[in-house]
Amino acid sequence: MKKIIYLFLPILFLAAAWRANAQAENIILITLDGMRWQEVFTGADSGLVKNKKYVEDAAELHKRFWHEQPEARREKLMPFFWSTLAKEGVLYGNRAFGNNVNCSNYMWFSYPGYNEILSGFADDEHIKSNDKINNPNTTVLEYLNQQPRFKGKVAAFGSWDVFPSIINRERSGIPVNAGFESATQKPLSAREVFLNELQVQIPSPWGGVRLDAFTHHYAIEYLKKYKPKVVYIAYGETDDFAHNGKYDAYLKSAYQTDQFIKAIWEWVQSEPQYKNKTAIVITTDHGRGTIPLDEWRSHGTKIKGADQIWIAAIGAGIKPRGELKEAGQYYQNQVAATVAGLLGVSFTQSGRAGKSLELK
Repeated sequence: MKKIIYLFLPILFLAAAWRANAQAENIILITLDGMRWQEVFTGADSGLVKNKKYVEDAAELHKRFWHEQPEARREKLMPFFWSTLAKEGVLYGNRAFGNNVNCSNYMWFSYPGYNEILSGFADDEHIKSNDKINNPNTTVLEYLNQQPRFKGKVAAFGSWDVFPSIINRERSGIPVNAGFESATQKPLSAREVFLNELQVQIPSPWGGVRLDAFTHHYAIEYLKKYKPKVVYIAYGETDDFAHNGKYDAYLKSAYQTDQFIKAIWEWVQSEPQYKNKTAIVITTDHGRGTIPLDEWRSHGTKIKGADQIWIAAIGAGIKPRGELKEAGQYYQNQVAATVAGLLGVSFTQSGRAGKSLELK
């Protein structure tokens, strides 16, 4: 048996190396709203996981997500990240090693963060609120949709109802399903019909953000039906549960989103159009505070640490380097150029966009 295992391991390494050298033909960009780097890299926070101010069933949460070792805690919280992505992909942003990722905008809240992720540069002059104002900047999604190879093959899904404005659906012509919008592109699949019915029957805790399960399954159905080349999926629950002070729901949502990403990866690797031809890039729009303890609920310019974020990637064109432990400084404004670069496209925004990360 050992001989079989030893023979099989080089094949796995060769497959990973082949994916790293192959240029991506498809890309899926994923964001987890307001997901702190601290939980991504060290798991549940010791000051919060049993704190009855933020947790309803401390014993249950402690049993599910706590371990004395941070490496074990983080794997309990995000098992796909730390079992698969950490072996086959790369993770930036563990500040314990001086591997820093920061926002370059000075707002440190959602719309400015998403603009920076998608447009490749901070726009503190025009993007300074979360109001539903059509983005004046061209996003990487819109830019790719203008290229013949990707025209009509770009789509976006978000839990927050501001995404049609962030992506500027009117100008870009990109299909965006966000907030409480239903699937409308006929013929609807049986699951889309069911999701449309279910979405109006299950109340969301928030006025402008739906539950992430709807966003996820609408995106999956679209992938199956239309086989797009560029997809953006924006999950939102982690931020809203944090604002509500519900650390238990924040952790459970993070775990579930990890499982959503796992499901996407496994589906991608089962489909001939996508298998070994697809890159997935994952990040967040902003960080959260840490000191004093209650600042974990908050972000924005006045909250220390709210500009601290992380970036992860797996798939075609991405060298499997795992968790980066060497010092380095990276920025949110590099995501857009990275997304385009993985597809073999230059996205510079006339010199304003951050440079692509070196993933190969």
